[in-house]
Amino acid sequence: MISRRAALRVLFVISIVILVVDLLLGPIPQPQSYHMFADQRSFLGIPNFNDVVSNVPFAIVGVWGLVFLLRLNPGQISQHFIDRRERWFYLIIFFGVLLTAFGSSYYHLKPDNARLVWDRLPMTIVFMSLVAALIAERINLRLGLWLLSVLLLIGAGSVWQWHMSELRGAGDLRFYATVQTYSILFLFMALLFPPRYTFGSDLAVVAAFYILAKVMETFDKQIFSWGNIVSGHTLKHLAAALAGYWILRMIQRRRPIAGKLQGEHNRD
Repeated sequence: MISRRAALRVLFVISIVILVVDLLLGPIPQPQSYHMFADQRSFLGIPNFNDVVSNVPFAIVGVWGLVFLLRLNPGQISQHFIDRRERWFYLIIFFGVLLTAFGSSYYHLKPDNARLVWDRLPMTIVFMSLVAALIAERINLRLGLWLLSVLLLIGAGSVWQWHMSELRGAGDLRFYATVQTYSILFLFMALLFPPRYTFGSDLAVVAAFYILAKVMETFDKQIFSWGNIVSGHTLKHLAAALAGYWILRMIQRRRPIAGKLQGEHNRD
């Protein structure tokens, strides 16, 4: 772990590099082949059955997280959050996870660009809320609270910009891809800052599950070809849901770290 000032410098440099790379790249269209997933088997009248029902874990994790957070009494809140306002970040995160179950199921019933919008929007809610939560916990509470709505708008805007570019016949995924890439990098960058809670290293596990999900998505057809049992995209859903579960596990187990950092947080 490095000093707070050095970590901020690293964060600033990486942010600038990602922005520059995004601007230098040419438009990235959404290939229509993306919608041709490996496992297109139907069951019980449900098309693409495995890719649809594998979204159920998102619903379970989303509801579980919301119930856990909403049932905390004032005394219990202080066990998991130094400032009770921090709970809002995670309420929005798990609401986004729950919406992902519905959005992704809707998309996989009949995959196309129009439905993909409703798959991606909930995911940006999760990404951006988590980034805001980490800013609040690792950098500055007031900054995180202020950036929450800004980041949510940026996330939704990235999906809307991609969708509108497709409607104009000049699809461009750069903005949305940048939001995704920056979110996962920020998980790792947050580990550079001094933690204010125990189990802060669980962020690395969350990031690892998300990277695993992207790998499974990339090798969708290759994985399905190994016996035609399960596809990479189905496994992607399960790995991503595990990332959501690990966030829940982290906040259930964590406690504020006593001492100087807690005092600094209370003065934010």
